[in-house]
Amino acid sequence: MGQYGSNGLAALGVDLEEQPSQSESIDALATTVLEGEAARRDAQKAEVLFPDDLLPGVGGEQTTLREGLRKGGFQTFVVLLALNSLDELENSAVAILGPDIGESFGVSDGTITAISTASLMFFVLGAGPMGWLADRFRRGPIVGIASGTFAAFSALTGAAVNALMFFFMRFFTGVSKANTITVHPSMLADTYPIGIRGRMFTTFAGVGRVFGTMSPILAGGIAVWVGGTEGWRWSFYLLGLPTAALAAFAFFLREPKRGQWEQEHVLGAGFEQDDKMPISVEAAFTRIWSIDFIRNMTIAFAAIGFSLFPAGSIQSFFLEEEFGLNPLERGLAVAPGGLGLLVFIPLVGRWFDATYRLDPQKAMRIIGLLLLPIGVLIPIQYSMPNLTLFIVFSALNSTFLGGAFALVQPAVQAVFPPRLRGMGTAILTFFMVMAGGVAGGIIAGFLQDEIGERFSVSIIAAIGMPLGAYFILRGANRVRRDLSLIVSELHEEQIEQKRRAETDPENIPAIQLSQVDFSYGQVQVLFDLGFEVRKHETLALLGTNGAGKSTALKVITGLAIPERGVVRLHGKTITFATPEQRAAMGLHMLPGGAGVWSDLSVHDNLLMGAYAYRKDSEDRDRRIEKVFEMFPDLAQRPRERAGNLSGGQQQMLALARVMLHEPEVLMIDELSLGLAPVVVQSLLETVEELKDQGQTMIIVEQSLNVALAISDRAVFLEKGQVRFEGPAQELAERDDLARAVFLGTEGG
Repeated sequence: MGQYGSNGLAALGVDLEEQPSQSESIDALATTVLEGEAARRDAQKAEVLFPDDLLPGVGGEQTTLREGLRKGGFQTFVVLLALNSLDELENSAVAILGPDIGESFGVSDGTITAISTASLMFFVLGAGPMGWLADRFRRGPIVGIASGTFAAFSALTGAAVNALMFFFMRFFTGVSKANTITVHPSMLADTYPIGIRGRMFTTFAGVGRVFGTMSPILAGGIAVWVGGTEGWRWSFYLLGLPTAALAAFAFFLREPKRGQWEQEHVLGAGFEQDDKMPISVEAAFTRIWSIDFIRNMTIAFAAIGFSLFPAGSIQSFFLEEEFGLNPLERGLAVAPGGLGLLVFIPLVGRWFDATYRLDPQKAMRIIGLLLLPIGVLIPIQYSMPNLTLFIVFSALNSTFLGGAFALVQPAVQAVFPPRLRGMGTAILTFFMVMAGGVAGGIIAGFLQDEIGERFSVSIIAAIGMPLGAYFILRGANRVRRDLSLIVSELHEEQIEQKRRAETDPENIPAIQLSQVDFSYGQVQVLFDLGFEVRKHETLALLGTNGAGKSTALKVITGLAIPERGVVRLHGKTITFATPEQRAAMGLHMLPGGAGVWSDLSVHDNLLMGAYAYRKDSEDRDRRIEKVFEMFPDLAQRPRERAGNLSGGQQQMLALARVMLHEPEVLMIDELSLGLAPVVVQSLLETVEELKDQGQTMIIVEQSLNVALAISDRAVFLEKGQVRFEGPAQELAERDDLARAVFLGTEGG
């Protein structure tokens, strides 16, 4: 039972003579473990579901598009619509002018296809930074700068003197154009009501499609009008000019409140959010990846990108080689696809909004249903014996594909947390282009040179499109749960806001965990975990083996990112902050196990611990001197090798290194693990001194009586949930919980 076993139980008033025998205790513990595993499995299967009418955007009367736009103001919609549409003027230029560009540079058809497709990776490189910026700063200036840059590098594409320079100009064009896929949707979703998002985004897609349809005609027409093998250059010189002229208007757009429409629908009114910490990329990815619908959409996008991105370039080469069309004729041949889409897209938008208002899962399924036929229709299109039938099936494919993609943004914006909309879209774009588009482009470029355009595009479409449709349909079944989690988080934040308004600012908890879920892979460890640590309080965090104690500390410090829930420091949300940011705010932990560099001296260990203060040697030396005063044993042997110290002295040194940072909140994981009682007593005296000085502490401790001797309150965890929270003495009086700690092998 460990060095504190019998004495500890006796000290807590537990009569050993009345306790079960060792075999009975082990049997009881085994039963508890089995019951715990069963409960954990049940908890993993449990759904957090709210009634449909409480989900954002579900229920109520349908709003007209005009009314919805009036609520958010027409300016943002008009400016972003115009910029997005003008960007599309240049969109198809590379695909339609591919044969002419290849001839000008003296490279093969497959090379131009690979360049135009592989250069899409730069669109992804732009999507990441653009999404990161969109979640942190005013979005109007981001749009303005990015749109102006896009116009400049679009013109410079026409000045390329070889294939390599052409490739790099497409790089910068793609980076800057990425704002349309990350910043625009985020801003629109926050500006306008949920009930019009389907029609709003399909209007964007429809108008963009008009300009996209004009793009091949204009690009091809300009090339033919200028004439010669270099005529293609003037298409790039001219098509970016309207975007450059309009970019200035974006700087003056009003910045919308993030998530305002979700708040209004779920809570009836918005609330002022606290000054949240910036979002780290790793935290954003972890939270977004925990959304079931987004996880399935990501896989779907990779499969769709595998088929979609090479298809445009391949089609242009096919039209030239099979039917002998020049650039203008190729543009006219693909234009009818936009005509069918113009009729279809408004219907799709109304269909989505009306369906979403009644059943969000059915609305999401519309995307998959539109994609399913394409895997069959594209091979049929390329098997047609004449140009007329080819154009008919091309228009049919464009209609289905355009309708599906027009609904992607209203679908994903519904399930993204409002503060992660930019980065969420960037992640989807990354997988679509990098995992799907680039791979598809490279494979298609190889196949195109080996077996020709017809068989290349048929193979990649037959594989990618049905697979993408399957994962979208699969993910749609989880949308209700994803929306319910948003509702739960909004309610939690509203409750916290009301409580804070009624509480003395001095009484705001130093640390607060609320509704935290965390898993290691497929194994969930924390379930809806919530507890608080008051200022100047010492909290003992106790529990059975695998209860999640150490994991809870990692969540607080940022070493583990929760899939759901909130972490606050002094009332400020730090859920998505990095460990470095949290450390700068005063959160520091002494982890369990070896905590020193054994080959370095005591003083050098402290120098390494004070590395953050190296630029101010006076402050660094002051901190080291302060911890030497706190630990006299260490002060007597500053040059001694740390590996030669006793176990207790090494633990003192590890604690001293943490105390160099003068933490706001100190967390100690397993202070007495493996140490003799006399050493533990010395460490406890130090902890007691810190407590007397008002240090806020969370202590995970293997010894119940040691933890309770120095703590004000205790939280007892079992199977990742709080089973007890209250004064330490009350826990000592709970024989069942005390016995669980003493019989369990500590971990978690």
